[in-house]
Amino acid sequence: MIRIQNIKKSFGSLDVLKGIDLEINKAEVVAIVGPSGAGKTTLLQIIGTLDKADSGSILINDVEVSRLKEKELSAFRNQHIGFVFQFHQLLPEFTAIENVMIPALIAKTKSSVAEKRAKEILDLLNLTERFHHKPAELSGGEKQRVAVARALMNQPAVILADEPSGSLDTQHKEELHNLFFELREKLQQTFIIVTHDRDLAKATDRIISMKDGVIEI
Repeated sequence: MIRIQNIKKSFGSLDVLKGIDLEINKAEVVAIVGPSGAGKTTLLQIIGTLDKADSGSILINDVEVSRLKEKELSAFRNQHIGFVFQFHQLLPEFTAIENVMIPALIAKTKSSVAEKRAKEILDLLNLTERFHHKPAELSGGEKQRVAVARALMNQPAVILADEPSGSLDTQHKEELHNLFFELREKLQQTFIIVTHDRDLAKATDRIISMKDGVIEI
């Protein structure tokens, strides 16, 4: 489903990624681990088309994203890639359901259709009673579940998560981790997760260990 070939990235004289080759299968939950500075987040951003590699190629569902023009790339990202960040990145002035609807509205989905889909996802994530709550009225775990719901909104090919449980307490970490695997079972959702959490990494289908810009064998 995702094929990454010989991805290289430098910032000035610093070689951050030194030729990454990687394949991810549909419905696979993969953890990327390694020390700070290993290149994990840079790789995730390039897979997510938020940054561009200096060389190499990335195919997502047989589309080579490096060949897309800027408008095509934005549309592809919106439709095929979901993001979950460490600090949820919800818009504080909007309710949970409004935050979840945003990717669909960007894709010019009718508001009524987007709202119906958002409610279905929030129901699935046990947030039925939080539809109209703003982020300040939600717990940390609820905020991250809303962020996951937003990432699922356009039925993406893959969800990219960067330290998704890094700001959560033990209980909410476990709930979020369990949610990823439930979504894989229910929706055949693919996840690539950058994490320092050993328990989460051990629970995934595969651990990809990075150091100094390369994948350790």
